[in-house]
Amino acid sequence: MAVFGLILVLGLVYIGLQLGSDLSGIKSPNIYPFLLLGLALLVALGFEFVNGFHDTANAVATVIYTHSLEPHVAVVWSGMWNFIGVLISTGGVAFSIITLLPVELILQVGRGSGFAMVFALLSAAILWNLGTWYFGLPSSSTHTMVGSIIGVGIANQLLSVKSGTSGVDWGQALNVGKTLLISPLVGFVVAALLLLLMKAVIPDKRLYQAPEGTEPPPFWIRCLLILTCTGVSFSHGSNDGQKGMGLIMLILIGTVPTAYALNHAIPPSQVQTFIAVSDRANATLSKYVSPDAVIGDPADEVTAYIRTREFKDSTTLALREMVDGVSNELGYWKSVASVPPDRVPNLRNDMYVISEALRLMKKSDAGHLPAADWEVLDNYKKQIDASTKFIPLWVKVAVALALGMGTMIGWKRIVVTVGEKIGKDHLTYAQGAAAEITAMATISAADMFNLPVSTTHVLSSGVAGTMAANHSGLQWGTVRSLALAWVLTLPASILIAGVLYWAFRSIG
Repeated sequence: MAVFGLILVLGLVYIGLQLGSDLSGIKSPNIYPFLLLGLALLVALGFEFVNGFHDTANAVATVIYTHSLEPHVAVVWSGMWNFIGVLISTGGVAFSIITLLPVELILQVGRGSGFAMVFALLSAAILWNLGTWYFGLPSSSTHTMVGSIIGVGIANQLLSVKSGTSGVDWGQALNVGKTLLISPLVGFVVAALLLLLMKAVIPDKRLYQAPEGTEPPPFWIRCLLILTCTGVSFSHGSNDGQKGMGLIMLILIGTVPTAYALNHAIPPSQVQTFIAVSDRANATLSKYVSPDAVIGDPADEVTAYIRTREFKDSTTLALREMVDGVSNELGYWKSVASVPPDRVPNLRNDMYVISEALRLMKKSDAGHLPAADWEVLDNYKKQIDASTKFIPLWVKVAVALALGMGTMIGWKRIVVTVGEKIGKDHLTYAQGAAAEITAMATISAADMFNLPVSTTHVLSSGVAGTMAANHSGLQWGTVRSLALAWVLTLPASILIAGVLYWAFRSIG
């Protein structure tokens, strides 16, 4: 606790210094943007705090109930590895979550509807997570966040004049939904098979016994369980910790775009590389521009394609014009940091629109471009994403601290459910190890593909799978409650987020 307390103090000092440095050059006639920034960051970090004691508790359940670690030592250890997992995460999951949101809300994040979106989905996720935590139900924070985003998207579609084109990216939502649906089944089956495999190849009977009294397990078994707890905690941090990061970046972009809309860490020399890559992308797109294509505003044309998914002859021409415009503007200013404050939001939005258009074109094979041309465009997209899809280190530190503190404060309710109420018999050492190895591998695999996955679903279903494989029996009352929470999470979070979005937008 003393070590984590020291880390907490140092982390807060670092966050304060970095945030102060980033905001020092910003001149504002009033304090309102800074108050809004503080409130929004508090809500976003509150979600990560709740995520910590709601989801991370799953990681420590097995080491606590097998007496491998004393509870307070276990939660500190898990919190530390969550911290490390967040710090080294790539941010890919964060931005895959963001792509679920309606494009116009992302482009207007600094306006009333954009702030209504952020506050609504974060508040809805926090409310549902607190409710399920109170009843000790291991409901998924990932599931809740996805439901909240869908709720905001549907509400925006109903409130928007753009009928049918202002809601959720349902293709991306379907991909995320498949991951959330399949991962519990993977957890159940793989954990059960892994337990059976362990029984076949590891003859030590002590591994398949329940703890007696408060004595810790044999040394090698204890090491195995601590190792798997470490792996799940690290994986949880690297995957779940990213869900709030993308939203925090939207908050920063909306309130203080001068500091955070573009990545000022990109050196001037890289801008020259970007211009060269842009020229190649421009030449590639020019090969597919129809001579009959006519456009008005290129940004409006490409944004319409992102919103409607209707690829037209004019889309390629508009995209080429936007690529050329961004290249010329960065070439004029020589560096990202030199772009004037009044030009930053528009330039960032143009970059985001280009990136999203290329992503959707490749996914749908719009334009039927050969692999060699996609290699050029992929390289360009990578360069442009470096300017807009970045996460400052202090944001990672803030999220890591919130997750770690949440783990240490509210772990007990969820741990009791996982450790005592899923199976009829006490969790054995082998069952705990099998469930956590499965969770660790599944989350790590999802992280590689930038897909959000539920630690709660995978680990809880893994414990259930080992109970079934061991013929220990399941407590069907708990299983029904878990299934009910799983089924209700999506519609409940959709409804709460949609209502809150309407309310916040009306107030704004």
